[in-house]
Amino acid sequence: MLYTRINDAGDAFEPERNLMLHSFGLDGGGSIGADVDGDVYVTWHGVAQSEAKGTGKEGEARRRVWLTRSADNGKTFSEESKAWAQETGACGCCGMKTFVSQNGDVYALYRSATESVHRDIYLLHSRDRGKTFQGKLLHRWNINACPMSSMDFAENANTLVCAWETGGQVYWTRISGDRTGEPTAAPGEGKGRKHPRVAVNAKGEVLLVWTEGTGWQKGGSFAYQLYDAEGRPTSEAKQVPGIPTWSFAAPVHMADNGFSVLY
Repeated sequence: MLYTRINDAGDAFEPERNLMLHSFGLDGGGSIGADVDGDVYVTWHGVAQSEAKGTGKEGEARRRVWLTRSADNGKTFSEESKAWAQETGACGCCGMKTFVSQNGDVYALYRSATESVHRDIYLLHSRDRGKTFQGKLLHRWNINACPMSSMDFAENANTLVCAWETGGQVYWTRISGDRTGEPTAAPGEGKGRKHPRVAVNAKGEVLLVWTEGTGWQKGGSFAYQLYDAEGRPTSEAKQVPGIPTWSFAAPVHMADNGFSVLY
């Protein structure tokens, strides 16, 4: 897990550093979050070096979410530690996402991997700037394969949301501290939907964007749905062809409370 930052002079990047000191097996996981107070959080999922052999666990069940934290704008980092004690495993090729809310709480979304078939979505939450985390099962999915999925967070107007994939469908929900709402599925039949991304404008409206028909070495299209501040769809979902291979769309809220989609 390599990290670098702009130097204090602002004219070059510092030499890259490997933040993995006690873990190995970096795969699909890896994310970064920061706040306005100089805290930087880097997370990934991997295996403890001490659990490499002879522990009785094999494969993805050994994987954990790891976190390292900087309190000085990324100049120095703590040694990595397991974010959560519960042994859920982590789906190797699935991405994870870390996010720091406006009040300084740290969140992380990742997919578990236990008994080969439990590929559930978990939400981690820290109220003490990454020192401790509480975990919550957000959505179940039993599938004996890695879905190679990704997830997202967004916040604005006191509205924090996250999005993920389960069973070929994409979902999003609101987060309030340790509480989450019921998962909201994108409208219509979910088949081959992946890589959800979210944006929130100053009115609390949520734009959910996702891909359809993409796969290994295969492009497709993206679709989007706008929700009002109460979580109700404001119109029919739209679809736009032309997502190239290995790509996805990204929504952005604009100053006039509109949205743009980049792809």
